[in-house]
Amino acid sequence: MIEFKLILGIIHSYTGMMEHHRKKEEKDLIKRFEAYLKMGDKQYFDEDDFLTIINFYLESDKIKLAQKACDLGLKQYAYSTDLIADKAEILTRMGRLSEAISCIDAALIFAPNDVDLLMQKGSLHTISGEYLSSVACFRKILPMAEERDEILYHIGLAYQGLEDFEKATEAYKEAIEFNLNNESVLYELTYCLEMMGALEKSISYYKRFIDTDPYSEYAWYNMGIVYNKLKQFGKAIDAYEFAIAIDETFSSAYFNMGNTYMNLEKYDKAIAFYLLTLEYEGPGPELYCHMGASYEKMGQYEIAIRYYTKASKIDQLYHQAWFGVGTCLAFKENWLEATHFFKKAIKIDPLNESYLKSLAGSEYSLGNSVSAIEIYEQLSQLEPVAAAVWLEWSRIYYDQGDYKKALSIIEMGLSDTPDGSDYLYRKAIYLLGYGKYKEATVILEQALILNYEGHVQVYDFFEDLTTQKALFKIIDQYRKDD
Repeated sequence: MIEFKLILGIIHSYTGMMEHHRKKEEKDLIKRFEAYLKMGDKQYFDEDDFLTIINFYLESDKIKLAQKACDLGLKQYAYSTDLIADKAEILTRMGRLSEAISCIDAALIFAPNDVDLLMQKGSLHTISGEYLSSVACFRKILPMAEERDEILYHIGLAYQGLEDFEKATEAYKEAIEFNLNNESVLYELTYCLEMMGALEKSISYYKRFIDTDPYSEYAWYNMGIVYNKLKQFGKAIDAYEFAIAIDETFSSAYFNMGNTYMNLEKYDKAIAFYLLTLEYEGPGPELYCHMGASYEKMGQYEIAIRYYTKASKIDQLYHQAWFGVGTCLAFKENWLEATHFFKKAIKIDPLNESYLKSLAGSEYSLGNSVSAIEIYEQLSQLEPVAAAVWLEWSRIYYDQGDYKKALSIIEMGLSDTPDGSDYLYRKAIYLLGYGKYKEATVILEQALILNYEGHVQVYDFFEDLTTQKALFKIIDQYRKDD
């Protein structure tokens, strides 16, 4: 055992030395190239040198320098398919997709069966929205490909782009025939089956594969996803547990188990599985946000804020983290700070309905009615308009005693959803405030017929016992008739 550890240590040390040497050579090469660009020194770069330089600049997101290196390389090695492929990659990064495809086509003249070039071309067609061309390209690769499941996966994605979920499903199922453990294929297959309304039927499909290979953690994992989407949470947990029993390091299964316990409102158990995910996968903004959400649901807002903050430190553009902090501060009625964090989330995702609604509520709680109204006006332009928008927006005018304006807003909601009982109850409330008792009674009766249980919201608006008793007489009458 000691000798084995010693050998491992030597291998690790040697690998580290080699990596250090490689990085030093790369650094020297980049220095030589940049000196050549500045001074025009006579320098010789072979094809591999150009490929290394281009790759370095692409990884550093220095597209202009990558382009210069590539153009210089192609002057010397005009028929290099690797350099042409890099040229296409650079053009893609610059958003010049049609030029990138033309570039690949030029290379395919010299190497018509180059799988890598055809793969790149197929992917470019998909990005460009030319899905049928993408399918044709990947179909050409299929007989030559070693990993046929990957090619079929790309064919499935192209059909998804066409919203032809049936053909996409066929491609994914064929891919699974070659590799049952292709996680990406199984995930997309589940998505397509959901879009087709065929999730229930897919259970037998996964069971058939499990019968063939009961030790496929991915089959169990995806069956767990299906059960979770079908809201059969107990069966989902059983499936994830099988996946974990096969591979105890399967971090995605731990993560999904945590999500399932969140659905079951067992937040302490959810946290336990998120911690296991953290152990096997390491930190990430999505994971930290889920942990934050668990603590938020338990009312432990300070701990929740800590996890949301951790998520934002990993990725400052992860808007869910800023929104999570804002939500916790709103629960604590710290409206000023909540507003600040909601604005940070909206800056990244400006049309997010939940973020805008939360900001409007926070602004209103601060007494900034004008700002809140402006946000609700913005929300009313989104399609479709959420039911809460009309209810919350009209409430501002009701609270200000402007019953006429409150009614005009709620009428907008009713024009979208004429049989919306919440709108009818709210209209009845506003009519009562306006002093239009006969009209209010008629609307209230309509609401009671549609949804008797919804009547409880009426009492929240009227603290006066005399008014409550009068309303109760009408409401109770419908309870008896029911």
